[in-house]
Amino acid sequence: MDFEKEIARRRTFGIISHPDAGKTTLTEKLLLFGGAIQEAGAVKNNKIKKSATSDFMEIERQRGISVATSVLAFIYKDKKINILDTPGHKDFAEDTFRTLTAVDSVIVVIDVAKGVEEQTEKLVEVCRMRNIPMIVFINKLDREGKDAFDLLDEVEQKLGLTVTPLSFPIGMGYDFKGIYNIYEKNINLFSGTSKKNIEETIAFDDVNSPELENIIGKEAAENLRDNLELVNGVYPEFDKEAYLRSELQPVFFGSALNNFGVRELLDCFVDIAPPPRPKMAEERLVKANEKDFSGFVFKIHANMDPKHRDRLAFVKIVSGTFERNKPYLHVRHDKKLKFSSPNAFFAEKKEIVDVSYPGDIVGLHDTGHFKIGDTLTSGEKLHYKGIPSFSPEHFRYINNADPMKAKQLYKGIDQLMDEGVAQLFTLEMNGRKVIGTVGALQYEVIQYRLEHEYGAKCTYENFPVYKACWVEPEDENNEEFKEFKRVKQKFLATDKRGQLVFLADSAFSLQMTQQKYPTVKLHFTSEYD
Repeated sequence: MDFEKEIARRRTFGIISHPDAGKTTLTEKLLLFGGAIQEAGAVKNNKIKKSATSDFMEIERQRGISVATSVLAFIYKDKKINILDTPGHKDFAEDTFRTLTAVDSVIVVIDVAKGVEEQTEKLVEVCRMRNIPMIVFINKLDREGKDAFDLLDEVEQKLGLTVTPLSFPIGMGYDFKGIYNIYEKNINLFSGTSKKNIEETIAFDDVNSPELENIIGKEAAENLRDNLELVNGVYPEFDKEAYLRSELQPVFFGSALNNFGVRELLDCFVDIAPPPRPKMAEERLVKANEKDFSGFVFKIHANMDPKHRDRLAFVKIVSGTFERNKPYLHVRHDKKLKFSSPNAFFAEKKEIVDVSYPGDIVGLHDTGHFKIGDTLTSGEKLHYKGIPSFSPEHFRYINNADPMKAKQLYKGIDQLMDEGVAQLFTLEMNGRKVIGTVGALQYEVIQYRLEHEYGAKCTYENFPVYKACWVEPEDENNEEFKEFKRVKQKFLATDKRGQLVFLADSAFSLQMTQQKYPTVKLHFTSEYD
């Protein structure tokens, strides 16, 4: 196949939302339309007993939430679609922020009843900072919810987006009749009976035709005409270039659980979403169609198969082709590695691939070579930016609960930290280990995984810290920095990379420290962006 053609076929995107807005269900339905699965299983819906394909950790199945980002791929209309399903739960925000460095566009899912929620605001802000093109999907229309125009206003105001609806609901909740597809000019009628099959669509060019009353009834027809007139009057016309520049966000309505409005979303997405975009490295801008291979690790997942102690490093390919058994340079270690069984994904199913192209995600078996943010190339020394560690919100001492298993505990902690599940700080004063996480739920996940995957038990003790700040002195040898280290000794720790970290116990002490030691810079992210 022609290299340029392969790049043009790729669409790599993430789905982001607040928990429970229906993100995993939407992912499932996209796979259903892509023919990748035969029957969709909703995450928490007891009526459908099949568990969601994209959630494969036991704790996810028990709680009905996505903890790890999974990668799913399928072919639709000759396009190769790579979906990165991210955890919506705010305790796993860091995993999601990292995933956003690997996507070329995003679908934002919003619950019709709850509207824009806090977690969505944070994630959309990250997408706006990076100018990632976004499509908005307003979900659960078969339930009672907010008025469509109110929702569009809320999306504009709270998320700071400029929207244009490409489909519009006919009724809502109990009166939900279907959706008029503005982009394709047709009507999709909602029968409400079939949750697993794909609904039929009626092509309908002219909403003013009397035929419309026969299909959806007089009142609904009049409302639809009024609403469409308003849409035309109020919202800008869809402009693909503005969407790609992240200046305009198209909006679709539907109900993922009922397979409704999902095909319209997917058809439009395949049509307008960008192929792999260029990415900035510290050295230069790297374009997808360059001949030389480069890619970066945005996620590490240990023990994907509990039967084998394996770790997979997820690599997003930025340029060139990645070939099996060919040696590539691991930039941080400055040594060549080759991979005999690179994996492509379909949720729990993995298959070995010979060649992967820009936009694709490959899973590389890892025995401990990789950390998040590492770069692999054909030989050029590139460093891809933008995968920072954030200051955690929660801190606890971690203690070994079974002295016989100390080795397993340290190995487990080491591997989980490489995965980016949480951050490990070692206190300078006494060498005690402190785990910092973005959300409290992480501690449960760590405890669960240490026990089930490494056979180690741990206990926690609270450690009152307000923020972890990475320390950057102007001059390591000046008196001020030496005094800072002496006075603050019991609040100093090192992170996994050996960087010095100041653990401030309150906002006040942080402020006082900054005033007292102006030449010592304190940062809330490890990349000093």
